Amino acid sequence: MIDRLRGEIRTGIEDDDLGDLIRRIPELVRNALEAGAPPLRRVLNATGIFLHTNLGRAPLPRSVAHDLRTRLDAYCDLEMDLATGHRTDRSLRVESLLRTLTGAEAALVVNNNAAALVLALSTLASGREVLLSRSELVEIGGSFRIPDILTASSARLVEVGTTNRTRLADFERAVRPAASLVLKVFSSNFRIRGFVEEVPVAELAAFAHRHGLPLLVDEGSGVIESSTAPPLRRHQSFRDLIEAGCDLICGSGDKVLGGPQAGLIAGRRSIVDRLRQSPLYRALRPGRLVLTTLDAVLRRHLAEQHMPIDALWSNTGESRARLERMAARLGGRLVRGDAYLGGGSAPDEAIEGWVLALDAPAETARRLRTGEPPVVGYQRDGHLILDLRTVDPADDDALAMAAERALKP
Repeated sequence: MIDRLRGEIRTGIEDDDLGDLIRRIPELVRNALEAGAPPLRRVLNATGIFLHTNLGRAPLPRSVAHDLRTRLDAYCDLEMDLATGHRTDRSLRVESLLRTLTGAEAALVVNNNAAALVLALSTLASGREVLLSRSELVEIGGSFRIPDILTASSARLVEVGTTNRTRLADFERAVRPAASLVLKVFSSNFRIRGFVEEVPVAELAAFAHRHGLPLLVDEGSGVIESSTAPPLRRHQSFRDLIEAGCDLICGSGDKVLGGPQAGLIAGRRSIVDRLRQSPLYRALRPGRLVLTTLDAVLRRHLAEQHMPIDALWSNTGESRARLERMAARLGGRLVRGDAYLGGGSAPDEAIEGWVLALDAPAETARRLRTGEPPVVGYQRDGHLILDLRTVDPADDDALAMAAERALKP
């Protein structure tokens, strides 16, 4: 702003205008700063993608967000036993909840699932070999690949089987003295179809134990208990994997679990304790905000209360009624449209239903995104599509008013 002021003086400026410009410098500086780094805004997600990575993935239940205020605007007993006054471990609460929900002997929490995988591999397999099926050499996202994670953890990858078929005999042939563990990565963000075969988890666990190796499973999506929801019906949960004999499982806190970004680790106590003693653990452990939020979300799961994600496949009749009311108000029509879980989870498991189609150009979608509140839908066949399954019903009126403003010529 000073450079701009000097430029104005060089080109010639009236005294009154110069005085006005000088008085406005604080305002101009503030506006420039906000334009370069605008604050985060609350967005209404009408894309039908629940775990939308660009929109922050899973929203917290409003009751959880409301409850957090009383524990985040003051001090709390994060690392203190109030009965004794002695220091405790900050993760004790969430670890206890994870053990209860998954049936595991022990649990641990770190910053995200990639951190969980790095901690496990660097602790258990540094300088040694890791057996992994070729069909599971996945890219997690953002060009972050499983082979790269192994390299960063100083582990050596041993590819087992082929891209489409991996049998137990392939693992038997791959075992060498340098092997340290067997790794399984759930292919949550893609599917291989046709002439395919993989080793069931229980058989893979039995194989690993015959050879004195632990089985580490990257579950990925944070499904801690079995779900009957259509997109997750084939996805084994933490509890399923523990019961199948897996030694260590890791997954995300901000996907299906519906919590903050975190890496969830559960498994055998002897192995989890080794991870806890690693120097890396202190660098990767989360802070107060994550642990407080995760604690509230896990307690909600323990109480078997509905999470926001449940709205994707429940109350189909009510969803249709909401759309009809919105269509009548905005002048749109109902068409068939698929929703998706998102976040790299079950990408080919479409959730069938109805969406609202508005006869509006792409410019309307831009105006809707930049309005107040911002509303994000998507374009299809020349129409603006709004999917209310990923919109809280309490926000319907705000969405309608935002759409009315954007639709005005």
